[in-house]
Amino acid sequence: MIAGALAIIGALAAGYYFAMRPVNLKIAVGPANSDDLKVVQALAQAYNQGNSQIRLRLIQTDGAVASAEALAGGKADLAIIRGDLDVPKNAQAVATLRKNVVAIWVPPQGKGRGRKAAPKITKIAQLAGHRVGVVGRTPANVNLLKVILQQYGVDPAKVEIVQFPANETAETIKGQKADAYLAAGPVNSKITIDAITASTRGTPTFLAIDAAEAIAQNHPAYEASQIPAGSLGGVDRPADEVKTISFSHHIVARRGISESTIAIFTRQLFSIRQSLKNDFPPAARIETPDTDKDATIPVHPGAAAFVDGDEKTFLDRYSDYIWWGLMLVSAMGSAGAWFAGYLKKDERSINTSQRDRLLDMLAAARHSDSMEELDQMQAEADNILREALICFEHGGIEQGTLTAFNIALEQFHNAVTDRKLLLISMPQNLQRASAQFRAAGTA
Repeated sequence: MIAGALAIIGALAAGYYFAMRPVNLKIAVGPANSDDLKVVQALAQAYNQGNSQIRLRLIQTDGAVASAEALAGGKADLAIIRGDLDVPKNAQAVATLRKNVVAIWVPPQGKGRGRKAAPKITKIAQLAGHRVGVVGRTPANVNLLKVILQQYGVDPAKVEIVQFPANETAETIKGQKADAYLAAGPVNSKITIDAITASTRGTPTFLAIDAAEAIAQNHPAYEASQIPAGSLGGVDRPADEVKTISFSHHIVARRGISESTIAIFTRQLFSIRQSLKNDFPPAARIETPDTDKDATIPVHPGAAAFVDGDEKTFLDRYSDYIWWGLMLVSAMGSAGAWFAGYLKKDERSINTSQRDRLLDMLAAARHSDSMEELDQMQAEADNILREALICFEHGGIEQGTLTAFNIALEQFHNAVTDRKLLLISMPQNLQRASAQFRAAGTA
């Protein structure tokens, strides 16, 4: 029983150790020097310190498209993807890393020497025949501009589109002017503010996307949103709230990762966010995922459990396994006891025959007329006792059976002793006569 109890305790301890040991998760993020990479690096550093149950390993990619491909191919467990791009079929949302708003602005038009100022652009529908600069090298921003143009009936082929690398925006814009510019990023994005500053020295005109709701209806990855007044580098940038569209960058997990692992990851993520947001403001943009059933990216069950407050404890997750384990141990114990008893059935059979032999010798001792016969039976009884004790040590017989053996043996020895005393007190000729009489009766 002690060995069985220790085995159960050891199994439970081993199960708890394997259940609670740190889990290594690979997260794909890019490109290099991007805000997304910096945020994930800060998160990984926090995850990998102390007794965290999650360890993060970074896989740097060329951007959101490459990160999505790494997740789809099983090379990463987590990835930072852009919501308006193709979402891998095995991706499930864990958190919203950041929300991005689209800013479109037109620099003030000045008069050149000997020529009149070009007509001022005040609406998106007037962009046809003009040059539009897109901040960022990703094709996703160009596709975003085309979606907006098509909503306003502008043929994208009639708009000259030029892209500026995000890390060289200011220098490139100064040397390669455009009639209008588009940038997508969080509110107060440094990249967007730097691009506005580089494109104009005055007050730009921000173009409102009044058809934001229609775009959101046609393209579920986008949402109708607003750019707050004064959020892009000055009180007049913009002077008033501007209608626009927004989209999100998501932290997604590969389908198949256990619910408990993602629940722990999500819980620690928002705990780390609280500690990081003062020293690393971009971490404050992390938000809980959309748990609605009609969400663009379905939420991972583990993240949904955290958001809804249904996260399971250790006992909740493994109580069924513990219960069935105890039942299995009990069944194995019963089966082992039966098998052990089955192996000892021969010993029990021998023990039964020896007990019957001892009872027969008890009856024979009361009528024996030979001292030699009594001595032989007593020696045989000693051997029976020895074999009974050996069977008892091996577990072949129980304590009650051994007690019955002792009672029978004691009665036998008493019968032998009484018979010997009787034979000694009888005359020799009477003993011989009695023996002959018995022999004749036997014949």
